[in-house]
Amino acid sequence: MPVKNGEFVKLEYTGKVQETGEVFDTTDEKVAEEEGILVENKSYGAIPIIVGAGHLLKGLDEELIDLEEGDEKTISLTPEEAFGERDPKLVQLIPMKEFKKQGMKPQVGMSISSEGVTGKIRSISGGRVRVDFNHELAGKSLEYHVKVAEIIAGDEDKIKSMIELHYPNPKIDVEKTEVTIEDGVAKISMDEMAKFDNKPYMDITFARFRIARDVWENIDTIEKVEFVDVFEKKAPEEEAEAEEVPEVLDKAEE
Repeated sequence: MPVKNGEFVKLEYTGKVQETGEVFDTTDEKVAEEEGILVENKSYGAIPIIVGAGHLLKGLDEELIDLEEGDEKTISLTPEEAFGERDPKLVQLIPMKEFKKQGMKPQVGMSISSEGVTGKIRSISGGRVRVDFNHELAGKSLEYHVKVAEIIAGDEDKIKSMIELHYPNPKIDVEKTEVTIEDGVAKISMDEMAKFDNKPYMDITFARFRIARDVWENIDTIEKVEFVDVFEKKAPEEEAEAEEVPEVLDKAEE
């Protein structure tokens, strides 16, 4: 069955800068270790995405169309198809005193955030700090080797795949998450670890909204998504009944 827009798939990939061959991202733990970009506590392996839903660079999305499960492909992207050309206006000179006001000691290579945008300090000279707010890969041509590891079938598995993609707690065991679908409502009972996350509440709420949006936009039979956290009081001899606390998201709230 060929891949089409709206398809839920699991994708393996390795991304390189064409000009240098430098690997900047991969789903393969062995490759990450060999290239010196291994991230501790990161879960490696095929990632779930929805083709055409904006989970990938647009150029990658388009090249997945008509591939079949198990197919591999090498895709070349121009800067325009990837992270865009470099914009000189995004390179700013900031007075050193602005950093001192924040109690910061700037250093070359340090990343800083301003108005939700991350930049990197490129140089410090004459009391001014040069910060580049362009994406690290802006202006570069990229090469991705991709493999469609799996085409996800079944609405419950599709929903679980979006939890795996979006939920901020990487310790969650998606297989312990229960999903039931009835009368256009998907009810999600989260894994125990969903209750113990050090991310801010709004991060979790936004993650749940993204899961719900991807579900109702790409599974035609679902109009509403309910997240249910179950809290149980453990008695010495028996367990008390679970208390269900639902968070309901439906298409009308988008």
